[in-house]
Amino acid sequence: MGRRRTEAEEHENHERWLVSYADFITLLFAFFVVMYSLSSVNEGKYRVLSDSLVQAFRSVSVNESGTQMVVQPMPVTTGPIPVPKLDRAKAAAEQAKQRAREAAVKKVRNMADEIRRVLKPLSEGGQVLVTEGANGIKVEINAEVLFAPGEALLGAPAVSALSAVAQVLSEAEFPIIIEGHTDNVPINTYRFPSNWELSAVRASSVVRLFVNAGVAPSRLTAAGYGDQRPVADNDTPESRSRNRRVTLLIESMLVDEDLPPVVPLRRDDAIQTILPSASAEPPAARSSVN
Repeated sequence: MGRRRTEAEEHENHERWLVSYADFITLLFAFFVVMYSLSSVNEGKYRVLSDSLVQAFRSVSVNESGTQMVVQPMPVTTGPIPVPKLDRAKAAAEQAKQRAREAAVKKVRNMADEIRRVLKPLSEGGQVLVTEGANGIKVEINAEVLFAPGEALLGAPAVSALSAVAQVLSEAEFPIIIEGHTDNVPINTYRFPSNWELSAVRASSVVRLFVNAGVAPSRLTAAGYGDQRPVADNDTPESRSRNRRVTLLIESMLVDEDLPPVVPLRRDDAIQTILPSASAEPPAARSSVN
C-alpha cells in the first residue's frame, strides 16, 4: 500500500501547458478583435493604437542572457502621406483645366446676358429668343423684324440691333454660324428662284454686317436651309411666321474635348433604311410671303 501511494503522489500532469496556451490564444483573439473594431470604426484611432504598440514592443527587448536592452524605436510618420510628384502635377493640371472651364462658362453667360440686353427692344415683342446650352448660345430672331417680305436687305432697326450684337461678339473668339430659314411657301423671283437662295442671302446679309462691325470673318459661317428645318408646322400664318427666322449659333463648345470622333455612316449601314429620304416633291406654287 505504501508503494502504490508513493507512485500516485509522484505522477505529473504533462498537459498543464494547454491551460497557458488556451489563455494566450484567447488573449490573441481578443487583441485582433479590438484591432479590427478600431480599424472599421475609425482609421485614425487604429493608427494611433498601432503606432503605440509598435513603439512599446520595440522600446525594450531581451537578449539570450536575459538582460534587457533598450532599442531606439522606429520613427512614425504622423503627418499626411506624401503624394508623388506625378500625381501632384496631374492634380494641378486638372485644377487648371477646371478653372479654365469655369472662366469660359462665366464668359459665355455674361455674353448671353449682354445679347439679351441689346436685343431687349425686339425681345419684348417675342421676336427674339436667346438660349444657352452645352454647345454655346443660340439667338433666334424672327425674319419679320429684319427683312421685308421676300427680301434679303436688312432694315434700319435691324441694322442697329445687329450692330450692337456684333459689338458683343467681336470681343470673343468663338465661331459663329448664321442660319437663314423660311416657311414652306415657295418663292420664284428673278433674285430668288427658291427659298434656298432667299435663306442663304439673308444669312449672308447678316454675316456682311458682322464683318463690317468688326467680327473676324474667319469666325463666321453663313448657311441657308430654306424650309427644311421648321420649328413649327406650316398650317397657319402664325406657325409660318415662326419658321421665317435667322438663327445665330455662338459655338462656345463647353463640353469635354476628349470625346471620341464622330464616325460617318457607311452607305451599307442598316440605319440608312430608317433615315428620311432626301428626295421630296416641291409643294404647289403659291404666293410668296417670305
